[in-house]
Amino acid sequence: MRRILTVIILVLIIGLPHMSSFAAVGCTLNDPDRDVKRLFPESTGYRTVFITIKEKGGEALRNEIENQLGDTLEPIYESIDVPYSFYTVLKGKEIIGYMHGVNQKGRYGGMQLILATELKGGIKAFYYQKMSSPEAGKFMDKEFTDKFTGLSLQDFLTGNLNIADPSINSSQDFAATLRGLKKNLILFNKLLPEKAQ
Repeated sequence: MRRILTVIILVLIIGLPHMSSFAAVGCTLNDPDRDVKRLFPESTGYRTVFITIKEKGGEALRNEIENQLGDTLEPIYESIDVPYSFYTVLKGKEIIGYMHGVNQKGRYGGMQLILATELKGGIKAFYYQKMSSPEAGKFMDKEFTDKFTGLSLQDFLTGNLNIADPSINSSQDFAATLRGLKKNLILFNKLLPEKAQ
């Protein structure tokens, strides 16, 4: 019994640090067929690619992203090995837009923030695929999420947002939302190779 317990402890000690890097995955759409068609009704299909910061530029690119974000990337769920998914939306062979999401830590747990973007990166639509908060309804309400339509990365970089916190006691989740959306747009601009210029 003691030998079995020792083996279990050794497996946990040796395995857990490595398991955390495998457990960290980017945010993917729960139902891409439905979600792409809902936000791009004219679409005829989409292509999906998974890209990591490591493969696109490694530590140097991570530093660039952190500089633009104005914050340090979290070492597990925002590590350079995390694969980010990008959905290139098509109408026939023509690219008409993109969808992409990020995981973001909120006060009450993880959030999944999904953006649909135009060819040049402006926000076409934003929604929470997941949010744990007592005031989640206020954040997920279209009256709030629609306020981001038309904004671009430049608006986030300059702080030109003029969007009020919809909650009463969840200012941390509002700040986390703004950080996550900014991160999402930075990753879109830095990682997606075929993005329309």
